[in-house]
Amino acid sequence: MNEGLQGLAIRRTTEPREVPEDATATFGTVFTEHMFYMRYETGRGWHGPKIEPLHALGLVPGSSMLHYGQGVFDGLKGFRGRDGEIRLFRPEVHARRLRRSAERLAIPPLAEEWVVESFLRLVDIDRAWVPGERGTAIYLRPTIIAADPAIGLHPSHSYLYFLILSPVGAYYASGSAPVSIVATEEFVRAAPGGLGEAKTPANYAASLLAAERAKEAGFTQVLWLDAVERRWVEEVGTMNIMARLGGEVVTPPLTGTILPGVTRDSALALMRSWGLKVSERPLAIDALIAAAKDRTLSEVWGTGTAAVVSPVGEIGWRGERVCVADGKPGALTRRLYDALTAIQYAEAPDPHGWMVNVPVFN
Repeated sequence: MNEGLQGLAIRRTTEPREVPEDATATFGTVFTEHMFYMRYETGRGWHGPKIEPLHALGLVPGSSMLHYGQGVFDGLKGFRGRDGEIRLFRPEVHARRLRRSAERLAIPPLAEEWVVESFLRLVDIDRAWVPGERGTAIYLRPTIIAADPAIGLHPSHSYLYFLILSPVGAYYASGSAPVSIVATEEFVRAAPGGLGEAKTPANYAASLLAAERAKEAGFTQVLWLDAVERRWVEEVGTMNIMARLGGEVVTPPLTGTILPGVTRDSALALMRSWGLKVSERPLAIDALIAAAKDRTLSEVWGTGTAAVVSPVGEIGWRGERVCVADGKPGALTRRLYDALTAIQYAEAPDPHGWMVNVPVFN
C-alpha cells in the first residue's frame, strides 16, 4: 500500500442492504453501502482516509462550495468480467484527469496513486454490488469540493474528497439506438481560457437550459459549437464527438475547450491500431451538414464513459433536420462499441493494458 493511504480506517455498515433487483434500471439513482472520504487542510495536507457507511456530508449553509462552486469530479466504470473478476477501466487516466481538473480550479490535487487506491479499496468493500450482466457496470464518482464554512470568494483552505459507487445499466433509455442532436448558436458550452477541459459542476449546470430546449424541439442532445465563431463542432451533450467522412475519421482537437475523454482516447487508439486514417482537426458544422446531404458523411457518434459509444442518426441545424446516412448505427460505430466492451468484460485480449484488477484486500 502506498504511503498516502497508510492508516486507512474502515468501518463497515452494521445494517447491510440487499442489492435491489432493479439497481441498474435508471442510471445513477442507486448507491452502494459505503463511501470513501478524506480531508484537506492548509498546513496539514490531505489526511484521514476513511471508508464508512454511506452518509450525508453535513455541509453548513455558508459552505464555500455551495456559493462559489469550487469543486471537481470524474466518472469511471468497473466491470465484472465473464471470468467473474472485477476490473476498472483505465483508472490511472481518470485519476490524472481529476488532478488536472483540480489544478484548474485552484484545488490542492490528490496524488494520483492515492486516488486509484481509493477506487480499488471501495470497490473491493462493495464488490457484491457490482452487477454481472452484459451492459451493466459499477460507476465510480470521485469528487472534490471546497469545505470552508465561510462566505468569501477565495480558494478554500479546506476540502473534502469523497467517492461513491452506483450499479448502472444503459445511460440512455433508448439503449444503443441512434440519438438525434441539434447544433445551438444561442448557447455555448465553453470558451477559450475557460473551464472546458476541466470536469467541474459549472460546465454541466451551464448546459442544462440548452439541453431542455433541445428536448422540447424533439432532439436527444445538444451539439456544441465554439464560443467565438459558432461554427466549429466541439462536443455532443456530455460526450466527445467523432465523424466518418469518406475514408477519414475526424474528431475536434483538444485545444482547451473540450474535455479530454478517456473513451475518446481509447477509441482513437483502437482505430489507429486498425490502420484507419484518424485526424484530430477542426470540423465545421456547415461542412458536416453538407457531407450528410451529399452522403459523404457515413457515420457520427459520441464517446463517453456513461454511454461508451453512442450513434447519431440525425443532426438539426438552423431549423433543418438532416439524416446521417440511413439513420442507423454505422459499421465502425458498432465495431468500436463491440471492441471496447469486449475488453471491458474480459471477452477479448487487452493489448493496451487498460483494465486493472480489483484485488481482495481483506
